[in-house]
Amino acid sequence: MATILHNLSDYDLSKVPDASNMCFGIVVAERNLEVTGALLEGCVSTLEKHGTLPENIHVKTVPGSFELIYGAHQMCLNGGYDAVIILGCVIRGETPHFDNICQGVTYGVARLNAKSEIPVIYGLLTTNDLQQAKDRSGGKLGNKGDECAVVAIKMAKF
Repeated sequence: MATILHNLSDYDLSKVPDASNMCFGIVVAERNLEVTGALLEGCVSTLEKHGTLPENIHVKTVPGSFELIYGAHQMCLNGGYDAVIILGCVIRGETPHFDNICQGVTYGVARLNAKSEIPVIYGLLTTNDLQQAKDRSGGKLGNKGDECAVVAIKMAKF
């Protein structure tokens, strides 16, 4: 669904399970920290709003979005989490680097989901410019971090 038609922070509270007995791993890219930090804030606050205890939310950082795959894989192997969430932001530039990173992360997360015992939630913003990223990380289109938290809770209960 196109984000322009849907606020990322809007969801039906009655359809989100209680998360008080859940534990989540979150891997956040340091690149574009202004955006990824806002995604993290939204994600953590939404998890807590649905009952997750702060001590059951474990956050690790990686340098960039491509490294999210490794971080998520390590959390899947070692963490005892109900779900792992990746949060990153890739902004289109002048070279094909954007396409390579976006495709690689998408493929990597899909592969983790196919092979892992726990869900890995895709929270990678892929935007044409910084303003689009800001609009989707707490701006006029909501916060993808909120959406990822809700998806993680639902998938943990799947």
